[in-house]
Amino acid sequence: MRIGITGGGATVDRIVEQAIGAERDGFSSIWYASAVAGDPLVAIALAGRATTTIELGTAVLQTYPTHPLLMASRATSVAAAMGRAGLTLGVGPSHQPVIEGVYGLSYARPGQHTEEYTRILVGALMGEVDFKGDLLEAHSAGRVTRPDQPIPVLLSALAPRLLRVAGELANGTITWMANARALERHVVPRIVAAAAGREAPRIVVGLPVAVHDDVEEGRAAAAQQFAMYGTLPNYRRILDIGGAAGPADAAIVGDEASVTAQLQELIDAGATDIWTAPFPVGDRAQSRARTLALLASLSTP
Repeated sequence: MRIGITGGGATVDRIVEQAIGAERDGFSSIWYASAVAGDPLVAIALAGRATTTIELGTAVLQTYPTHPLLMASRATSVAAAMGRAGLTLGVGPSHQPVIEGVYGLSYARPGQHTEEYTRILVGALMGEVDFKGDLLEAHSAGRVTRPDQPIPVLLSALAPRLLRVAGELANGTITWMANARALERHVVPRIVAAAAGREAPRIVVGLPVAVHDDVEEGRAAAAQQFAMYGTLPNYRRILDIGGAAGPADAAIVGDEASVTAQLQELIDAGATDIWTAPFPVGDRAQSRARTLALLASLSTP
């Protein structure tokens, strides 16, 4: 299995240390949220210079606050600073409370916005784009630099329209809170159909994970730590599709054998990669160490 972990740390030095350790332990990737270290691309650039093979990706950068030409230029600069392949750009429209409440921007047409954004971003990363849509336009006219190494784009796609866009335009999708049932019934069929005639899409599946013998206690901890995601409409819909009452039901919890089986269910449902968010149950250090040990033992390139 290609298994990645959530990236983070209180300082940039700690983020770099985590990347070095994750590569040493055999993890295939690290995924950084948009608020990590103020801007995860800075941390990724430094972590990329300190590592050699591990994939470093964003999960995800918000589209609305940054024009796609600027997003492409930032990503190209980070890839150059890393000095190697391995940067993956995960982007998405975020959520109405964030975009309207924090940034003061309209969230009226997120589907169309994201489709136009993806067209511009992918074009810019190819070296040139000339596009005018209803919401966005870009005319690079030689003002963007094509990266030395390809930078894959993954779209945070859960709804049917964005899954189509991810399959038609991007390199795949990166999900959060989509369990095996949601993958099999909703995510995988749509993105695979949309990608017909193109390279098979990556489907990176993000879920909380805890190796813990008392499943009830583990799910109670998940319910407390991830409650927010059950209140956001985008995640609420994918939880409903998966038959999950809340994030605790979608989380992967159990002993080593059970967690291994649940991860395999995701692969069997069509996941190409698993992005794990280890969470503690009981003793924080001991719980995290046990979970990471299992995940590292299962991870393959």
